[in-house]
Amino acid sequence: MSRNLNFTVSLARPDDAPDLTRIAHAAKSYWGYPDEWMAAWHAQLTVDPQDIVADPTFVACADDRIVGFCAVSQRGDIASLEHLWVLPDAMGCGVGRALFDQAALHARRSGATLVEVEADPHAVDFYRHLGCQPFGETVYELDGQPRRLPLLRLSLPQGPVDRS
Repeated sequence: MSRNLNFTVSLARPDDAPDLTRIAHAAKSYWGYPDEWMAAWHAQLTVDPQDIVADPTFVACADDRIVGFCAVSQRGDIASLEHLWVLPDAMGCGVGRALFDQAALHARRSGATLVEVEADPHAVDFYRHLGCQPFGETVYELDGQPRRLPLLRLSLPQGPVDRS
């Protein structure tokens, strides 16, 4: 795809789940992770139709196909970005930024003051470019080795929100 990708962002439908799962797997594998790791992450990268019903999920579409998506959950005034994936051939075209902005806008309209992200290490620069600041990390074991995932957050502006 060209750098000048024309796309729109809208709410996902439950029947988009297979496409979203395919996008999550393609985006994660883009970084060259070992097959064993990809297999270990299979459940985390799989989107169920009920996930789309439970958490606001947004898709970016270009040329009648979904090229990226994000999902956001919220507890109180903290929103969590559960997913943000873009097809490799659409990376660098503004899709990720547009999806993140849509998730942040939705969170703000829902009363959130922060958006938090547990980021893949390859995505940290992307989130920092969007204004997110590191505040910790999650450590877990994968294939016998500790894996560290940076935690980042964005403070959302306060005040009236355009509800349109």
